[in-house]
Amino acid sequence: MKTYKNNLHHFKSLLEALEQMPTIGKKSALKMAYALSVENKFLGLKIAHCIENAINNVKECEICNALSENEICEICIDSTRDTSQLCMVLHSKDIFTIEETGDYRGIYFVIKNLEEINFVQLKQNLKEKNTQEIIFAFTPTLANDAIMIYIEDKLKDLNLTFSKIAQGVPTGIGLDHVDQLSLSRALTSRIKI
Repeated sequence: MKTYKNNLHHFKSLLEALEQMPTIGKKSALKMAYALSVENKFLGLKIAHCIENAINNVKECEICNALSENEICEICIDSTRDTSQLCMVLHSKDIFTIEETGDYRGIYFVIKNLEEINFVQLKQNLKEKNTQEIIFAFTPTLANDAIMIYIEDKLKDLNLTFSKIAQGVPTGIGLDHVDQLSLSRALTSRIKI
Protein backbone atom coordinates (compact mmCIF):
# COMPACT_ATOMS: atom_id res chain seq x y z
CA MET A 1 0.00 0.00 0.00
CA LYS A 2 2.82 2.40 0.82
CA THR A 3 4.35 2.00 -2.64
CA TYR A 4 0.93 2.69 -4.21
CA LYS A 5 0.65 6.04 -2.38
CA ASN A 6 4.32 6.86 -3.03
CA ASN A 7 3.79 6.44 -6.77
CA LEU A 8 1.01 9.05 -6.66
CA HIS A 9 3.49 11.90 -6.15
CA HIS A 10 1.10 14.83 -6.60
CA PHE A 11 -1.67 13.25 -4.53
CA LYS A 12 0.86 12.40 -1.80
CA SER A 13 2.13 15.99 -1.82
CA LEU A 14 -1.43 17.28 -1.44
CA LEU A 15 -2.02 14.86 1.45
CA GLU A 16 1.16 15.96 3.22
CA ALA A 17 0.31 19.65 2.74
CA LEU A 18 -3.21 19.19 4.12
CA GLU A 19 -1.89 17.26 7.14
CA GLN A 20 0.15 20.34 8.09
CA MET A 21 -3.04 22.36 8.60
CA PRO A 22 -4.13 22.81 12.24
CA THR A 23 -6.66 20.18 13.40
CA ILE A 24 -6.36 18.14 10.17
CA GLY A 25 -5.27 14.54 10.74
CA LYS A 26 -4.40 11.80 8.24
CA LYS A 27 -8.00 10.63 7.70
CA SER A 28 -9.37 14.14 7.21
CA ALA A 29 -6.50 15.01 4.87
CA LEU A 30 -7.21 11.90 2.79
CA LYS A 31 -10.93 12.75 2.54
CA MET A 32 -10.17 16.34 1.57
CA ALA A 33 -7.47 15.42 -0.95
CA TYR A 34 -9.75 12.88 -2.60
CA ALA A 35 -12.71 15.27 -2.68
CA LEU A 36 -10.67 18.13 -4.15
CA SER A 37 -8.60 16.21 -6.69
CA VAL A 38 -11.04 13.47 -7.77
CA GLU A 39 -14.66 14.03 -6.76
CA ASN A 40 -14.95 17.79 -7.28
CA LYS A 41 -12.05 19.12 -9.34
CA PHE A 42 -13.86 22.42 -9.96
CA LEU A 43 -14.05 23.05 -6.20
CA GLY A 44 -10.36 22.11 -5.89
CA LEU A 45 -9.40 24.67 -8.56
CA LYS A 46 -11.67 27.29 -6.98
CA ILE A 47 -10.06 26.79 -3.56
CA ALA A 48 -6.57 26.90 -5.09
CA HIS A 49 -7.45 30.19 -6.82
CA CYS A 50 -8.91 31.64 -3.60
CA ILE A 51 -5.79 30.66 -1.65
CA GLU A 52 -3.56 32.31 -4.26
CA ASN A 53 -5.66 35.51 -4.19
CA ALA A 54 -5.64 35.61 -0.38
CA ILE A 55 -1.87 35.13 -0.25
CA ASN A 56 -1.34 37.91 -2.80
CA ASN A 57 -3.85 40.41 -1.41
CA VAL A 58 -4.29 40.00 2.36
CA LYS A 59 -1.96 42.06 4.53
CA GLU A 60 -2.00 43.66 7.96
CA CYS A 61 -3.55 47.03 8.72
CA GLU A 62 -0.89 49.66 9.34
CA ILE A 63 -2.76 50.96 12.38
CA CYS A 64 -4.14 47.92 14.23
CA ASN A 65 -2.46 44.86 12.60
CA ALA A 66 -5.86 43.34 11.67
CA LEU A 67 -6.28 41.61 8.33
CA SER A 68 -6.96 43.94 5.44
CA GLU A 69 -6.74 44.13 1.67
CA ASN A 70 -5.80 47.82 1.91
CA GLU A 71 -3.20 49.77 3.88
CA ILE A 72 -5.82 50.53 6.56
CA CYS A 73 -8.58 48.07 7.48
CA GLU A 74 -12.32 48.69 7.26
CA ILE A 75 -12.70 48.91 11.03
CA CYS A 76 -10.05 51.63 11.41
CA ILE A 77 -11.61 53.79 8.68
CA ASP A 78 -15.19 53.28 9.90
CA SER A 79 -16.22 56.61 11.45
CA THR A 80 -19.19 54.98 13.23
CA ARG A 81 -16.94 52.83 15.47
CA ASP A 82 -16.57 53.84 19.13
CA THR A 83 -12.91 54.88 19.38
CA SER A 84 -13.19 55.33 23.16
CA GLN A 85 -12.82 51.53 23.47
CA LEU A 86 -9.91 49.54 22.07
CA CYS A 87 -10.05 45.76 22.25
CA MET A 88 -6.66 44.05 22.24
CA VAL A 89 -6.49 40.53 20.80
CA LEU A 90 -3.60 38.15 20.25
CA HIS A 91 -4.54 37.06 16.71
CA SER A 92 -6.35 38.68 13.78
CA LYS A 93 -8.73 35.73 13.61
CA ASP A 94 -10.03 36.69 17.07
CA ILE A 95 -11.56 39.83 15.54
CA PHE A 96 -13.82 37.67 13.34
CA THR A 97 -15.06 35.83 16.42
CA ILE A 98 -15.79 39.03 18.38
CA GLU A 99 -17.42 40.76 15.40
CA GLU A 100 -19.77 37.77 14.98
CA THR A 101 -21.40 38.62 18.32
CA GLY A 102 -22.43 42.07 17.08
CA ASP A 103 -22.03 43.40 20.65
CA TYR A 104 -18.75 45.28 20.31
CA ARG A 105 -18.55 48.50 18.26
CA GLY A 106 -15.12 49.74 19.34
CA ILE A 107 -11.76 49.44 17.59
CA TYR A 108 -9.05 46.78 17.80
CA PHE A 109 -5.35 46.21 18.16
CA VAL A 110 -3.74 42.86 17.34
CA ILE A 111 -0.75 42.09 19.58
CA LYS A 112 0.82 39.52 17.22
CA ASN A 113 4.29 39.74 18.77
CA LEU A 114 4.84 41.64 22.02
CA GLU A 115 8.43 42.58 21.11
CA GLU A 116 7.29 44.24 17.87
CA ILE A 117 4.74 46.63 19.41
CA ASN A 118 5.67 50.24 18.74
CA PHE A 119 4.35 51.71 21.99
CA VAL A 120 5.19 55.28 20.91
CA GLN A 121 2.97 54.89 17.83
CA LEU A 122 0.29 53.04 19.81
CA LYS A 123 0.16 55.82 22.43
CA GLN A 124 -0.12 58.43 19.68
CA ASN A 125 -3.02 56.54 18.08
CA LEU A 126 -4.78 56.17 21.45
CA LYS A 127 -4.46 59.91 22.12
CA GLU A 128 -5.64 60.87 18.62
CA LYS A 129 -8.71 58.63 18.92
CA ASN A 130 -9.40 59.75 22.51
CA THR A 131 -9.40 56.12 23.64
CA GLN A 132 -10.40 55.74 27.28
CA GLU A 133 -10.58 51.97 27.81
CA ILE A 134 -8.40 49.05 26.79
CA ILE A 135 -10.24 45.72 26.77
CA PHE A 136 -8.05 42.62 26.77
CA ALA A 137 -9.80 39.78 24.91
CA PHE A 138 -7.25 37.05 25.61
CA THR A 139 -7.63 33.40 26.41
CA PRO A 140 -7.26 33.20 30.22
CA THR A 141 -3.75 31.89 30.99
CA LEU A 142 -0.93 33.00 33.29
CA ALA A 143 1.20 33.97 30.29
CA ASN A 144 -1.58 36.15 28.91
CA ASP A 145 -2.08 37.74 32.33
CA ALA A 146 1.61 38.68 32.23
CA ILE A 147 1.15 40.26 28.78
CA MET A 148 -1.78 42.32 30.11
CA ILE A 149 0.29 43.56 33.07
CA TYR A 150 3.18 44.44 30.74
CA ILE A 151 0.96 46.42 28.35
CA GLU A 152 -0.85 48.14 31.22
CA ASP A 153 2.52 49.22 32.61
CA LYS A 154 3.65 50.57 29.20
CA LEU A 155 0.43 52.59 28.81
CA LYS A 156 -0.05 53.70 32.45
CA ASP A 157 0.78 57.36 31.75
CA LEU A 158 -2.30 57.69 29.48
CA ASN A 159 -4.75 57.40 32.39
CA LEU A 160 -6.75 54.63 30.69
CA THR A 161 -9.20 52.16 32.16
CA PHE A 162 -8.06 48.56 31.68
CA SER A 163 -10.46 45.62 31.63
CA LYS A 164 -10.50 42.04 30.44
CA ILE A 165 -13.30 39.90 29.17
CA ALA A 166 -15.14 38.01 31.89
CA GLN A 167 -14.31 34.42 32.70
CA GLY A 168 -17.15 33.12 30.53
CA VAL A 169 -14.33 32.04 28.22
CA PRO A 170 -12.91 28.73 29.51
CA THR A 171 -9.25 28.62 30.49
CA GLY A 172 -6.96 27.27 27.79
CA ILE A 173 -9.56 27.51 25.01
CA GLY A 174 -8.96 29.79 21.99
CA LEU A 175 -11.62 32.38 21.15
CA ASP A 176 -12.40 30.58 17.90
CA HIS A 177 -13.64 27.58 19.98
CA VAL A 178 -16.01 29.58 22.20
CA ASP A 179 -19.72 29.74 21.40
CA GLN A 180 -21.15 33.15 20.52
CA LEU A 181 -23.33 33.43 23.62
CA SER A 182 -20.40 32.80 26.00
CA LEU A 183 -18.21 35.28 24.12
CA SER A 184 -20.99 37.87 24.05
CA ARG A 185 -21.52 37.51 27.82
CA ALA A 186 -17.78 37.63 28.45
CA LEU A 187 -17.46 40.93 26.55
CA THR A 188 -20.53 42.45 28.20
CA SER A 189 -19.43 41.33 31.69
CA ARG A 190 -15.77 42.27 31.36
CA ILE A 191 -14.03 43.15 34.62
CA LYS A 192 -11.63 45.92 35.61
CA ILE A 193 -8.03 44.84 36.19
